[in-house]
This record gives sequence, C-alpha cells and structure tokens, in this order.
Amino acid sequence: MPADTVVEPPQSALTGVARVLVHAGTLTQKAAEEISKAARDRRTSFVASALGTGAVKPAELAHVLARALALPLVDLHAVDLARAPRNILDAKLSQQYQVVVLGRRGSRLFIGAADPTSQEAAERIKFATQLTPEWIVVEHDKLQKLIDTTTASAGQVLDTIIGEDFDFEASEAPEETESFDVATEVEDAPVVRFLQKMLIDALNMRASDLHFEPYEQSYRVRFRVDGELREITQPPLAIKDKLASRIKVISRLDISEKRVPQDGRMKLKFGNRSVDFRVSTLPTLFGEKIVIRILDPSSAKLGVDALGYEKIEKERLMRAIVRPYGMILVTGPTGSGKTVSLYTCLNILNQPGVNISTVEDPAEINLPGINQVNVNDRSGLTFSAALKSFLRQDPDIIMVGEIRDLETADIALKAAQTGHMVLSTLHTNDAPTTLTRLMNMGVAPFNIAASVLLITAQRLARRLCDVCKQPAVVPDEALLKAGFQPSELDGSWKPYRAVGCTACNNGYKGRVGLYQVMPITEEIQRIILSQGTALDIADQARREGVRDLRASGLIKVRAGVTTLEEVITVTNE
Repeated sequence: MPADTVVEPPQSALTGVARVLVHAGTLTQKAAEEISKAARDRRTSFVASALGTGAVKPAELAHVLARALALPLVDLHAVDLARAPRNILDAKLSQQYQVVVLGRRGSRLFIGAADPTSQEAAERIKFATQLTPEWIVVEHDKLQKLIDTTTASAGQVLDTIIGEDFDFEASEAPEETESFDVATEVEDAPVVRFLQKMLIDALNMRASDLHFEPYEQSYRVRFRVDGELREITQPPLAIKDKLASRIKVISRLDISEKRVPQDGRMKLKFGNRSVDFRVSTLPTLFGEKIVIRILDPSSAKLGVDALGYEKIEKERLMRAIVRPYGMILVTGPTGSGKTVSLYTCLNILNQPGVNISTVEDPAEINLPGINQVNVNDRSGLTFSAALKSFLRQDPDIIMVGEIRDLETADIALKAAQTGHMVLSTLHTNDAPTTLTRLMNMGVAPFNIAASVLLITAQRLARRLCDVCKQPAVVPDEALLKAGFQPSELDGSWKPYRAVGCTACNNGYKGRVGLYQVMPITEEIQRIILSQGTALDIADQARREGVRDLRASGLIKVRAGVTTLEEVITVTNE
C-alpha cells in the first residue's frame, strides 16, 4: 500500500448522538448509519437529519440524551430568557453550533444544546468566552425557534446591513473638535460592532431607550422595553470611554468635553429604512452615562384608533382639533406618549392648504410638510421667542412642545384667541389639575376660559400578549375596590393575567393608552372664571360623562387588553 494513501474509517463507526441512540435502543445500527450518511451528503448535523426524517422526535431525543449522558434536561418554554446573560457568545457561533447561553456562574457557562456530544462546539465556546461550558440538554425544535427569533436575529441583520447600505449620519451640522487623534482612535472595530449590535438589538426588541451606565466596578447596558428597564449586558469596564467617544462622534458632539451634559442626534440608515436617535450624555461619578432614545416616525402615522382611544373620547378629540382656533392641551408625566398623540393630531391636520409650525426641545419626529423648530437657549431661541416669530409667519396651526413658564403660556393662549389652533403639553397628573396649574403660573382665568377647548390626560399601560394571556381569578371585592360598579360584575366578562412566552416580555407586548378627554364646556368655564378648585372641575367633568384615567383603564381590563394590576399601578395617584 502506498505511504500516501489515506484509509477512511468505516461508515459503520458511529459517534456522538448516533452511538447514544443505538446503545439506548432508540435507533437500529442500520438506521443510524443511513441517517449519518444522509447527514454527510447534505452537509448537515446528525440531529437535524434524524429529526428531519422523523426517525426520532425532539422530546424523545432530548430525554434519551439527558438520561444516557447524565445531563440536566430543561424545557426552554419554562426558562425566563430575559434573565439569561446576553452578548457572551457570538451570534454566529450560536447559529453554527445550535447552542444558546442559559446562565453563568463564576467561570462556568451553562449552554443549552440539542447535541451536547460535540467536542468541536465545546472547544470553540471555551476559546471564544474563556469560560468552561456546562451542557444542558434542550429540545431541538424549541432551540431552533429561539435561535431564529432572538440569538441569531441581531447577527443576521448586522450581516445584511453592514456595508454600503449601512451608515450613520449626523442630523445636525458638525462641530469642530480639538483632537483628530481621538476621533480616529474611536474607529475601533470591536466598539463599532458592539454599538451597532446594541442598536439593532434595541430595534428588534421594540425598545424605546438604550441606557449606557458606568459604575466604579462595572458597566451595564439596559433597554427600556414596553416602559420597563431590562439589563441586557455588562460589557468590560474598559470599553466605556471608547464607546462614549464613538457615540459622540456620530452624534456630532464635542468629544473633548466630558464635564457638562450634551445633547445630539444621529441617524441609522440601512437599505430603504432610516431611524433617528436622540442622544443625551450626563457626567456621573465614574464616567459619562449616555441615553439614546429611538425616535420612530411611523408612530405618528398609526392613527387615533391605534393609540387606544375609546369611541366617545375619539369623537371629542376629533371635534376639537378641526375647530378653526383655540387651544388643546395634552398632559401626563414624561414617557406617557404625549408627543405621539400630538403628532398623530398634526398628521391628521397636515394638508396642502394648512400652514403648521412647531417649536420643540428637541423635535423628535420629522413630518414632511410641517415647519419644525428646535429650541436653542444658548442662542436665544426660546419657546416664547419662537412663538412670537410664528405669529408673523401666517400660521394656521401652532404646536408648542411644552408650556414651561408664564411668558410662553400667555403668548400661546393669546395666539389661540386670535385665530390660531394651538396644541401643547403640560406636566400635570390629570385634566382638571391642568387648569389650576395654569392659574398658579399666573395666567388670567379669563384667558384660560376663552382659549382652552379640550384637555386630554394620558398614561401608557402594558398591553397583554394575545398568544399567552390566560383568564385570571380575581375576587369581586378586589374588582369593586379597583373601581368597577356592582352592575358590571355580571359574569359576562373576565379579567386576564400575564403569563409569558417566547413572543413577549413577561406576558406583555406593546403598550396601550389610557385617556381622560375633557372638553371645556360652559359650566367648566364658569368654574374657571370663579377660580374654582381642581376638585370642583373634576366633579363637573364627571357629571358631564368624562371618564378619569382609572375608569379608562378598567375599560381596557374588561376588554382583555391589559391586566387589573397594570391599570392600578399606572393610575395609582
């Protein structure tokens, strides 16, 4: 035999999962050999080939492997994957070897896999993470679905968009920086990839904000998803300065200034899609905390129905916004969706024959056909200065991002009295207290009564996942205490509870608005002119059929849109 001849091992020499299944009596030797040959021909794994032919079921395979190899068996549907460590294992490795990280303890990394016999996978994971992999058996079909929808998604999206179709753009004119070397240094490939991955992951998870937070011994990244902050990863502490500089460069901020807060914007473009981000930096004890808010222009085009207005509330709002002049106020705390509500109204009013101007701090959503102005206090462009200029620009509709002081309130109210429709926001708890807040600011009651047409207060409650929500058993006493009337407890409906599945966030997916829409009627105008209290206004509004925020939330509970616990939490004032 020539010395250079290679002798191939016989095909009957089974290894890994094939050998385990034969020894367990699940497959015959011949069946295992045929599946192994088919797997080699198709260049796929033995597990995928065996499951594809129906020779073994995913649950049966997992039980056999766990018993034969003395490994723990876990049902992925029972695991809270939101608590699993993220960004430890590269998405490509997870996809290539069909594995998912389930946990970490010290130097041990717990890996879920349908094939725990792969030595190559173990070595690659150990080399990539510098941690010792500990195998946990999971069912292949559940693992495949998880990898396709979560672990691999960010990596696949990045693979398709990084290149000519992927770019960061600044939304404002660049500012000169003192050091070119610093700007060059932050073009560090790992930092760039990490930031891109965080942004893409945030978009995939429908997050509204990204928080990059430095501490003395750690650095963490959190996303706000459906109003709830979730820790995503803890990158190395050494990355904080380079990451901050990278974000500043693409946001056109001063990278040499680390002592004062800065605000900027950036735009992420890939393919035909473009997403805007608002960037805010804040010096803290151990570095700069950076918050990136995702500004979704499509949210302004959802329509009033998608926001969650009930029929009567929608009719009141629509009647008010089509009036030729007057003021409409949207109130609520930060993050309650006031901007989206205002832009939804503006989008309805945005017609070729209408002149619309807005002044904001800053403009969050870009709508074609609307003249938008950013406040710039350093240059003297305040809300009041912009409003004075607007009145010389022949506007039909004016939107003021927020009424913060008496001067702005006076100009806005007088504009509403002189033939302009004015929309604005205030930070108050409900509609009645908005009127007393204006009086406390020093606005004359006559101006308020003559100008304000309608006030809508709002909150955002988490929406139940339609896939996994289940009926809940709630005592009648609890329902009555929450605000339901005895006549409503007739058994024709039942509340639901959050369960949680792979398609949602702990039983919730998305958010829905709770609204208190209060038109300013003649009776309420009389109370304002007599300088009545917020309680007097609230009593009159209730007599006129205006629902408060709790009553609006209970309607959503009865419809199965959200949970009673969520409504109580959001409206507990």
